[in-house]
Amino acid sequence: MQFVLPETQLITEQEEFTGRTAATERVELRARVSGYLQQVDFAEGRLVQKGQVLFRIDERPFRAEEKRTQAAAAQFEARAKRLRAQEQRARSLLEKRAMSQEEYEAAQYELTEAEASLEAAQAAHETARLNLDFTTITAPLTGLIGQRQVDAGNLVVQDQTLLATIVPVEKVNVLFDMDERTVLRLRRMQQAGQAMTTDGNPVRVRIALADSDEFTLDGVLDFQDNQVDPATGTQRMRAIVDNASGLLSPGLFVRLRYPIGEARESLLIPEECLASDQGRPFVFVAVEQDGKEIAEARYIETGPLEGGRRVIRAGLTPEDRVIATGLQRLRRNAEIKAQPRPVPADSALSSPTSN
Repeated sequence: MQFVLPETQLITEQEEFTGRTAATERVELRARVSGYLQQVDFAEGRLVQKGQVLFRIDERPFRAEEKRTQAAAAQFEARAKRLRAQEQRARSLLEKRAMSQEEYEAAQYELTEAEASLEAAQAAHETARLNLDFTTITAPLTGLIGQRQVDAGNLVVQDQTLLATIVPVEKVNVLFDMDERTVLRLRRMQQAGQAMTTDGNPVRVRIALADSDEFTLDGVLDFQDNQVDPATGTQRMRAIVDNASGLLSPGLFVRLRYPIGEARESLLIPEECLASDQGRPFVFVAVEQDGKEIAEARYIETGPLEGGRRVIRAGLTPEDRVIATGLQRLRRNAEIKAQPRPVPADSALSSPTSN
């Protein structure tokens, strides 16, 4: 039998949660005018740049309408110009008493009506010009575009037909749910000044992806809901993660470590030292009893893994000799002869690091 001594190290107490990545934004591209889709100008699933042309709707009817309203506006402008000149002549005649007040007012009313018609025609032309512009659909932001929902040649309906979706990639949200017991524990610790708060300093979290046990990504908590969901007994939390490498995309499963308290000295033992009794973790400790050395079962309270070693919150002391080998054939209070386990030459390189 070989034993190890618990290692003392500064560890930040953490809770581990599971969650999913989500887009910081999600833009649905829809047609702003009705018409027949003429062209699709992007590769599905690829990065598109802000302002890049994505779809083109047949512009011919819109261009014809733009020209018609432009001509109508020019016609009303010419009429208003003519009536403006007539009104000025009528005013001059009125001052010379060569025209009655009634005739002058009629000229004024006709000019006012013409100017109102001109404004309506100009507004109609502006609407037609905008509709013509709307036949070209561009990316409102830089991001990954999804699958196109409509093929060229199909009719698209204004404000209804979904064409595609775009999500940004520079940053990604991580959504996770904190159970109400942890929520209450964290709040009590914050009130007692024993835990990190979101006031002033950001709470930084560590994230591991589904293909790794290492928490290699950093995130910052930027949102926590204002209530606990009574249906699930959890509070929704959100962290934001830089994604300059493009590794992350919405929907990925992640594990997340949330710091609960400040760094403090903790005990760590190798994970292989642990055994379980109906879900309760315990270890065998070599102790002297009646002149013999026996394996005493010691129930413990465990914390998270740190560099392949398990944090022990309660149940052990730095002097306890924890059995590390032969656990499968070991029985409670069995007589043993325990020797220290040799320390690997590269232990300094493989030892856990504090957070």
